[in-house]
Amino acid sequence: MVRRAQELLISQGVLEGRAGLGTYVAEPRKRERVVRSSAREQPQESPFRADMKALGRQGDWESRTDAKVPAPAEIAARLGVAEGELCVRTMYEFLADGRPVQLSTSWEPYDLTAGTLVVLPEGGPHAGAGVVNRMPAIGITVSHAVEQPEPRQATAEEASLLGIQKAALVTHIRRAYYSDDGRPVETADIVVPAAHCEIVYEIPIKR
Repeated sequence: MVRRAQELLISQGVLEGRAGLGTYVAEPRKRERVVRSSAREQPQESPFRADMKALGRQGDWESRTDAKVPAPAEIAARLGVAEGELCVRTMYEFLADGRPVQLSTSWEPYDLTAGTLVVLPEGGPHAGAGVVNRMPAIGITVSHAVEQPEPRQATAEEASLLGIQKAALVTHIRRAYYSDDGRPVETADIVVPAAHCEIVYEIPIKR
């Protein structure tokens, strides 16, 4: 009974829960509007930091990278590689003013960056610069990205990391970056709590 009451208060934003830290009274939060557009890609700066800067907040993240991870079937299809082909997987927890606001799991084909200074997205001279800014270091120009947003319920792990109720509504964005020759160079699953962020797409008009 107490657990259900806690989950209800977390879903209403009255309480916050975080893995390993317990449950505590939440400070009031407004629903932020996050605009996703080509303007997010700034030279030598990550798109997330650009998003947070536009909102007047400090953006940061924690990450864990595993090299040579066999690609699951869905990821392989999105990257245009064979199932089981080795990839570099990086799991992110994005923070705004120290609070978790977004999760992401990124996959890059290992053979694309193996033996180069950009094989680890969060290591080397281009660490944390983002896919668009890292790839030119190995002669690859990222020409465009495709994003597919859809609503769904948070998993138990996602809810714990984001401090939201289990099964709360999130926006799940499947993203892929493509080189100028049409090859997928990265794909990611991005999870944003719907109660905290409103995702808006800005479409540039070429004249």
